[in-house]
Amino acid sequence: MSGAGTKLEVQDSSQRKAKLQVLLVEDNLADAELMLRELRRDGFDIATTVVQTRAEFRRRIKEEFPDIILADYNLGDWRGVEALEILHGEALDIPVIMVTGALGDVTAVECIKQGAMDYVLKDGLARLPEAIRRALREKHERSLRHQAEQDLARKVDELARSNADLEQFAYVASHDLQEPLRMVVAYTQLLSERYKGKLDENADKFLGYASEGALRMQVLIHDLLAFSRVGREDAVSGSVDCNSVMEEVLQSLASTVQESSAVVTHGALPDVWADRTQVAQVLQNLIQNAIKFRSKEALVVSVQAEKADQNWLFSVRDNGIGIAPEYAENIFVVFQRLHTRDEYPGNGMGLAICKKIVERYGGKIWVESQAGSGSTFKFTLPAHGPEERVVEQA
Repeated sequence: MSGAGTKLEVQDSSQRKAKLQVLLVEDNLADAELMLRELRRDGFDIATTVVQTRAEFRRRIKEEFPDIILADYNLGDWRGVEALEILHGEALDIPVIMVTGALGDVTAVECIKQGAMDYVLKDGLARLPEAIRRALREKHERSLRHQAEQDLARKVDELARSNADLEQFAYVASHDLQEPLRMVVAYTQLLSERYKGKLDENADKFLGYASEGALRMQVLIHDLLAFSRVGREDAVSGSVDCNSVMEEVLQSLASTVQESSAVVTHGALPDVWADRTQVAQVLQNLIQNAIKFRSKEALVVSVQAEKADQNWLFSVRDNGIGIAPEYAENIFVVFQRLHTRDEYPGNGMGLAICKKIVERYGGKIWVESQAGSGSTFKFTLPAHGPEERVVEQA
């Protein structure tokens, strides 16, 4: 048997598996032979390179990319544990097992902390084959996890690009459709006004259908444009005083609240980290939703907030018609409606917009309700900006 860099091939005729490439960091060739003999006895088919110096080790891992490394702890002018530092520096994921004559508990723990998969004492080499198998299994599982993480990251990137493309398409389409549709609405209304009663009964009916359909399409495109705008980059995040936002929302809805004889109250509301306009949009949509789906009782809407870790948990409670639990998730989907347009107007976009806004800031939105028993919509928004959240977690 020769010195550093020597190739030692061990073959088992009973097994026809691919050779296991082993890099042996050992300055005692007799000990190296004992390790190989133990592996041969256990049925391993291996090709082994023995190295003794740091430079030779660095060169071999780049040239051969071994499946596993067996390293002695004491190697004269360097230590086998330095092999771990070299592997980390080269960003190579190769399992290392320390095989040494003596290794105290503290040193053994330190080796494991630095990345060694295991350690085997030279007077207990019978444990070496199983240590190698376990290290190879863990490497295989780690490779599978890494591949799965890469696949997931790629799919997330693809989904993000797809969503961005869809949002851009929805924005451009809805924006560009507004002008021609405005002309359709104007001229169908003009035709209806000018020729109503001058043609036959069917003509009046057809013109009415055309005007109604054009107006409905105009509202739909307006809602679609509002939905597509939520994810665009023009929103500016900052500290938002929800008390002042709530007052603005109530002013905007004053006539609607008065017409419905609703009573809208709110407790002390916090500051959140979001875009002011979008926070107002969420609160306004939820209050409008409560007014739209009110029961025959006098409507009462209450808006409250409480601290929940690094978020604020908002609740918008009403005593309206309520929602059956099986529809609790569907109502947040774009264009999903539980009632006909004859019963309640709208396109089913309001809650979808709320969901998109809340999730944009890492929050969640859900409803707690029973049919006929009112509803409580709950959502979370961050209390602080990203930098403050990191400091608070630390």
